[in-house]
Amino acid sequence: MRPAYTRRVAGGRNHSASERAPSLSVVIPVFNEPVWIRRAVADLEEAVRRSPFEDVRLIIVDDGSDPPTQEALATLETGLDLTVVRQANAGRFAARRAGVAAASGQLVLLIDSRVSLGPDALAFVAERLAADPSAVIWNAHVDVDVDGNLYARFWNVLTEIAFREYFDDPRTTSYGLEEFDRFPKGTTCFLAPRDELMGAIEAFSSHYEDVRDANDDTVMIRHLAARRRINISPGFSCLYRGRGALLPFLRHSHHRGVVFVDGFLRRGTRFLVPLLLFFPVSALAVAVAAARPRAALRAVPVAPLACAAVAAVHRRRPADTAALALLGPVWALVYGAGVWRGAAAALRARVRR
Repeated sequence: MRPAYTRRVAGGRNHSASERAPSLSVVIPVFNEPVWIRRAVADLEEAVRRSPFEDVRLIIVDDGSDPPTQEALATLETGLDLTVVRQANAGRFAARRAGVAAASGQLVLLIDSRVSLGPDALAFVAERLAADPSAVIWNAHVDVDVDGNLYARFWNVLTEIAFREYFDDPRTTSYGLEEFDRFPKGTTCFLAPRDELMGAIEAFSSHYEDVRDANDDTVMIRHLAARRRINISPGFSCLYRGRGALLPFLRHSHHRGVVFVDGFLRRGTRFLVPLLLFFPVSALAVAVAAARPRAALRAVPVAPLACAAVAAVHRRRPADTAALALLGPVWALVYGAGVWRGAAAALRARVRR
């Protein structure tokens, strides 16, 4: 592991002690993102400038990136107090853990490298903290950049359908364990007290031996939600830029299937029963297709129509319906294969333990 390097920049606004917001550390894990990391940092800096947060430290964890990303980090220009931590590739959970361990702020903001924080997001949170000091955990409202990106549009449709209770009426609200699986959540953009976040990291456990395949956010946030309500609001928002090509989409879909098993093969989760039913149903479908391949081929055109019907039931726009119809069938196959791989990895780890 290479040593971290630090660049400190003086400056800041003057406020009385009573007006000062808590100290803030921002942790961004990055892996092979030489372009978007620059944009993410620039937009973060603008959000900091428009907020009352003064004592802000940025920690970027380079998770074994390629030379272009290393060069981008070495030449990154920012007015923020910047520390770059380098590690061999170990996955997002390990990168976030390293970043939070290096953080010194009372609050820690986790952001992904393909994410732009809303310009007024931190100002909104600071205002809410001033009104209610207990409202210290915030899951960002994530807007997806879908313009010209069929793959990002597809994921956005799935997310908004899965968590329609919130997306049908985006609002400032909060959720605990009882509503946990009905609200969007993730460390794509997530704010929490450092001590509580570190406690969730230390309590984290995975079904897998390789933590790179672990569900690195849902399990941690569930741990936090058991102790304190999670706030969410369009006022604390970010923009996520999804993958824009077929192969990255397929790799991501497969990985999300693996991750899904680790996050929801647990008692009390909303998706446990559907997950358990998936295995016999999908095995039966494969057996039938193998026994009657011609009939299976004739049924192939039905899959896009079924996806389009799902979109229609949820009154999605034509572009959303097209994305679901075109990508839904191949996504289901690749994602399902990821679920099976996750189950196999969990079983293997359990036997070895």
